[in-house]
Amino acid sequence: MNLQTDDFELFGVPRQFAQDAAALAARWKDLQREAHPDRFAAQGAAAQRVAMQWSVRINEAYQRLKDPLKRASYLCELNGAPIGAEDNTAMPTAFLMQQMEWREELDDARSQAALDDLDDMVQAARREALARCEQLIDQQSDFAKAAQEIRALMFIARFAHDVDVKRDQLGQ
Repeated sequence: MNLQTDDFELFGVPRQFAQDAAALAARWKDLQREAHPDRFAAQGAAAQRVAMQWSVRINEAYQRLKDPLKRASYLCELNGAPIGAEDNTAMPTAFLMQQMEWREELDDARSQAALDDLDDMVQAARREALARCEQLIDQQSDFAKAAQEIRALMFIARFAHDVDVKRDQLGQ
């Protein structure tokens, strides 16, 4: 194994957005079995430290690859289109208007049913945005547009969290 390989190469999967979650999980288990520090106990502390580094590297790669948002971000960064969410918050007007409407609906929500309806809309928007990411990355190789879509997905994820917080508040 080479510590310099990217996550896709490490896992032996294509460098693309679409991935088979079960295959990733199976490969993660195989890699963890190969790199487990206990397998190197007879070779001494140095070998166990290296195995531990590998184990950490494998876990980090798996966390990036199994999460669609992290995987899309990683692919964009590998292809020269960093997300830059900290300093690039420009979004299309229609998306911003949708966010404002969702915020108003969240503020007005007084029941679990209202939150469920809002959550359904948010999850549908998430699925649509992920489908656009797949198209932009895997079919069009348009990583700059995919980066913008990922920034929108980050907004959606934060809003979904806010819906969950409100759900918890109403449940108390």
